[in-house]
Amino acid sequence: MAKNKNKTFWYAAGLHFECQQCGNCCSGPDEGYIWITKPEIKLLADFLKITVEKLREKFLKRIGFRTTIIEQPVNKDCIFLQKINGHRFDKLTTGKGCVVYSARPSQCRTWPFWAGNLKNPDTWNEAAQKCPGINRGKFYSAEQIKKIKKGNVEKDEGEEFS
Repeated sequence: MAKNKNKTFWYAAGLHFECQQCGNCCSGPDEGYIWITKPEIKLLADFLKITVEKLREKFLKRIGFRTTIIEQPVNKDCIFLQKINGHRFDKLTTGKGCVVYSARPSQCRTWPFWAGNLKNPDTWNEAAQKCPGINRGKFYSAEQIKKIKKGNVEKDEGEEFS
């Protein structure tokens, strides 16, 4: 039986999302995985000005055939979510932030438009309980969401941390 390529998704009218820089998507208390591909590993190593081998040794671990960024052992936050002070989106940012933001993996770049969050309105609104940026701010059409899910387009997220 062939799949219907014209399938209508529950979010056919689009969704709103604007990152609030809260770090909740990168935080515990639940353990998770931050999957990273070989090209992303090279990009991250270059960004950190270390070798791929050193990056793997200090910040990555293998889970089966895949690689994930490690988490803080106590709170399960991503190892790269750290206390920061700086400017972001023309405002002073304090608290926690991604110190490798411009070199973060695709999994991070595509939040919250993950398949699990987009199954139905309930899963989307469940994600919104943790993420204050869901259902507010910038509008994304269903076509834009489809491209983001595939990793083909990055969301418009403003300037990088400085």
